[in-house]
Amino acid sequence: MTDLQREGGCFCGAVRYLVTGNALTLCVCHCESCRWAVGAPMVAWGTFPTAQFKVTRGEVTAYASSPGVTRGHCADCGTSLTYQHEERPGEIDVTLASFDDAAALVPTAHIWVQDKLPWVQLADGLPQHATTLDVSQRIP
Repeated sequence: MTDLQREGGCFCGAVRYLVTGNALTLCVCHCESCRWAVGAPMVAWGTFPTAQFKVTRGEVTAYASSPGVTRGHCADCGTSLTYQHEERPGEIDVTLASFDDAAALVPTAHIWVQDKLPWVQLADGLPQHATTLDVSQRIP
C-alpha cells in the first residue's frame, strides 16, 4: 500500500475523513440520481477501496437513495460525501470537491452521459461513456 494520504470533509467541518492510497477511478457522473442527490448538473467522484476510507471526525449520515445504493452526507450542513453500491462491495465513491486539495484529483472520464442535461457541453476531451465504466476502464 502507498503512503499517499488525502483529507477532506464537509462544508461546516463537522465531518472529516482520510483516504489512503490511489483512486481506482476518477470520473464525472451525469446520471439523474447523482444530479438530484447533490443538486448540481454533474458530480465528480473518486472510487477507493472502502478499507482506505476513514471518518476522522463526526459521522457520515447514510441515506438509502435507491435499491442497493447508499449515499453519505453531513447531517448538519448537507454536504454530499460518499456513494456506495451493493454491486461494488468493498468500494466507496467520494465526492472529489470535498477533498481539501480537490484540484489534485483530476477526472479521467465522463459517465452516464446518456443522462447529461442538454445544456451541458463537454469540451474537455475526456472519454464519454453512455452509462458506467467497467473494471477494464479503471486507472492502471
